[in-house]
Amino acid sequence: MRRAGVRQLTLARCALLLAGWCASAAAGEGEFPWQLPRGFPVPAVPADNPISAEKVALGRLLFYERRLSVTGAYACASCHAQSRAFTDGRARAAGATGELHARSAMSLANVAYNPAYTWTDAGFTSLEAQLAQPLFNEHPIEMGLKGRERLVLEQLAGDPVYRDLFARAFPQDTAPITFVNLTRALASFERTLISGRSAFDRYVFDDERAALDDSARRGMALFYSERIGCAQCHSGITFSGPIAHANEAKVAPSFVETGAGRFRVPTLRNVAMTAPYQHDGRFASLGEVIDHYAAGGDQREAAAAPRDERLRGFKLAGTERADLIAFLESLTDPEFLADPRFAAPP
Repeated sequence: MRRAGVRQLTLARCALLLAGWCASAAAGEGEFPWQLPRGFPVPAVPADNPISAEKVALGRLLFYERRLSVTGAYACASCHAQSRAFTDGRARAAGATGELHARSAMSLANVAYNPAYTWTDAGFTSLEAQLAQPLFNEHPIEMGLKGRERLVLEQLAGDPVYRDLFARAFPQDTAPITFVNLTRALASFERTLISGRSAFDRYVFDDERAALDDSARRGMALFYSERIGCAQCHSGITFSGPIAHANEAKVAPSFVETGAGRFRVPTLRNVAMTAPYQHDGRFASLGEVIDHYAAGGDQREAAAAPRDERLRGFKLAGTERADLIAFLESLTDPEFLADPRFAAPP
């Protein structure tokens, strides 16, 4: 009786995990129900990892799984909290052992459209490849799983929920609980973290003219102006580096030479929720960031090494600084920050 009860609980939990995507499926047979915001294209998906509701459900559970760390107390969500647009509020990210990283945790909003991943390495061009870094990195330690792969897989295999979900997600595999499949499931979940229902989106795509007030509209005009030039780096629907297209090999335009190094242009979506700012969290507010770029960036860095010609100063007058901040705040997507499909599983 007890084993039957456990099995029923397992099936019930799997059903809950799958319900968020399957219940609302409007796609055809074999297609994934993306539920994309208006104006957003269907993300590119690797041919060797087709997306499915079952993989996304498994990936969501793994994203919040603390057993995927050397301490058993840390999960992907520890650095990527939904309420902070999947960042952590730290100037520098901290790994499972408490070791500080050189850079801050990047937002996962709209990573499905990224042409490259991490702050500095253009070599990571897929979520599947990038996931190896946080899982196995040693300098610094992030999740700290190097050398513990067998133990982690044994723990997952001993969990009836994981046994069932891995089997559903990878039905073609006789032994589906592997790290390859684990990263495929995590990548599948992360591809669904699409944010596109901000006040800006309602204004642009839904023609909801009241979505932006006068200040935010003035700020939007400044943002896209040649004089201020924000959109030269933060472009497209992601407000980041260029979106990767099929068979496109060049990813360098996604990065900016600052004088202190080359850094990827991060998304500005939900930016009001992701303080502190810059790769090293040096600024606590959006106003400080604007002042930094208005001054032409860090002049000491500029003297030390070449930097991108797009980093040039500008002058703000009257309410222009406040207007830019109002526009940046209009990129917050409350639905995304509270969407139950992305929250910790029941």
